[in-house]
Amino acid sequence: QVQLVESGGGLVQPGGSLRLSCAVSRSIFSIYSMGWYRQAPGKQRELVVGITSGASTEYADSALGRFTISRDNTKNTLYLQMNSLKPEDTAVYYCNVLWSGRNYWGQGTQVTVSS
Repeated sequence: QVQLVESGGGLVQPGGSLRLSCAVSRSIFSIYSMGWYRQAPGKQRELVVGITSGASTEYADSALGRFTISRDNTKNTLYLQMNSLKPEDTAVYYCNVLWSGRNYWGQGTQVTVSS
């Protein structure tokens, strides 16, 4: 079993920044695949960015150049630095871990970009 707890969401003005964190209940050193997804109202959940244990990343086009994913294996934490936020980035952001053949999700953290 793996528990994920996201934090760092909130209300931010367009052009602002937020850093999301995802605390993982086990060592992430050997977890091959982790990522951030988001789901806006009325839309399907979509991949924002994924990262492997080898630090390979895959970004959605909408996140390229603005968002940065990182993982701290010593703190068992996944991060998402979001800059130049736009109203269309408004969504619930979820942390995801693929471990032992199973997908695990956090409870989500709301990000609202509005003036």
